[in-house]
Amino acid sequence: QVQLVESGGGLVQPGGSLRLSCAASGSGFSLYTMDWYRQAPGKQREWVASINSGGTTFYENSVKGLFTISRDNANNTVYLQMNRLEPEETAVYYCKTSRGIQNYWGQGTQVTVSS
Repeated sequence: QVQLVESGGGLVQPGGSLRLSCAASGSGFSLYTMDWYRQAPGKQREWVASINSGGTTFYENSVKGLFTISRDNANNTVYLQMNRLEPEETAVYYCKTSRGIQNYWGQGTQVTVSS
């Protein structure tokens, strides 16, 4: 069983930055890929970024060069550093991991980009 708890969301002005955190419980954190997704109002949930067990990162095209995903295996935590945020990035941000065919999601953290 894996539990994921996101934090770090909030209200930020356009052009600002936020760092999201996702703390994971359960064993074997370092062995598994961690993902960030987001869901904007009225839209489907979409993938944002991933980091695999070897530390290789992958990004959705629109966030490349703006967002950075990283992990701290000693503390079972994955981060998403988001820079130069724009209003269209307002969404609930979720972290996710999988164990075989079972997906585990956090409860999400709200990010609102507005002046």
